Amino acid sequence: MKAAVVVANEDVQYQEVEEPQVTSGHVKIKVRYSGICGSDIPRVLNHGVHFYPIVLGHEFSGDVVEVGEGVTKVKVGDRVSGAPLLPCMKCDDCQKGNFSLCKHYSFIGSREQGANADYVVVPEQNAVPFADNVPYEQGAMFEPATVAIHGVFQNDYHGGEYVAILGGGTVGMFTMQWTKIFGSKKVVVFDISDERLALAKRLGADEIINTKEEGYMEKAMAITGGKGYGFVFETAGQVSTMHMAFELAANKAHVCFIGTPHENLTFTPKEWENMNRKEFKLTGSWMSYSAPYPGREWELTAHYFATGQLKFDPGFIYKKIPMSQAQEAFQLFKTPGLVKGKILLSNEED
Repeated sequence: MKAAVVVANEDVQYQEVEEPQVTSGHVKIKVRYSGICGSDIPRVLNHGVHFYPIVLGHEFSGDVVEVGEGVTKVKVGDRVSGAPLLPCMKCDDCQKGNFSLCKHYSFIGSREQGANADYVVVPEQNAVPFADNVPYEQGAMFEPATVAIHGVFQNDYHGGEYVAILGGGTVGMFTMQWTKIFGSKKVVVFDISDERLALAKRLGADEIINTKEEGYMEKAMAITGGKGYGFVFETAGQVSTMHMAFELAANKAHVCFIGTPHENLTFTPKEWENMNRKEFKLTGSWMSYSAPYPGREWELTAHYFATGQLKFDPGFIYKKIPMSQAQEAFQLFKTPGLVKGKILLSNEED
């Protein structure tokens, strides 16, 4: 089969590789789309892979074309997405259902060959079926949608409160939608891009705030009558938005950091004291799994995609690029700020 193989730093080659074979309890998926995740970029551009050569790709959709012995969850012809985590299932964390915290895990598309190829083989439980009315492009967005709802669960979310979403990327857009589905009083999305903020509005955000504008904090607080936000979700992984989260939080708020920072993060004593004085709860969120594996995050995403309540918009996608041009796709990320949205590597003939 053909695959986009990372053979060296900044070197992705579309080449013939051995087609993976189905074994007992596994399924073979013909890949339609595979999304480039933010975590894939340093893997390709900054010597970030575990080994060479490697086929990346862990946000994907396609069709089941073959099933191994004993498979009952899916059948040939099913449209599926893939849960990429391969937990050990034996450690204390796995035994408690905290699969995201497994220290002995493997991962499709980083530690094992992934979906930037014609076919990928995954264990039966990692294949997540989705409805025929859900397009394959949306099916490739399961992983960011589940990351978003996992953060919502981690933050002990409940409806009836003001919600702040810091960052209008893919995870931020899904986090905003989940909080609306579960009953927010008003959800406000913060970003520096008018284009992303317009997308947030189309997807149902009650208010949008561009943090480049003067007086944005006063505007944000005025929406809540000066009390602040009961739930704050930081999804951008930026130092500025992490500081902002502490400021926007109301007394007794719940604050969740879903985004992953890539720079040193420091607070002044006064900034940090916000947590003490407001007595807000701060938590982190990592990946998107619960028991029984892969978890309700994946089940609910499939359900709300099918009903249309968890919306998909063409604005999620920056470009669809043929799998054969994966090298060119990754080079686009070398220009800061160029790529706004998801790049999908496509095996479709469109």
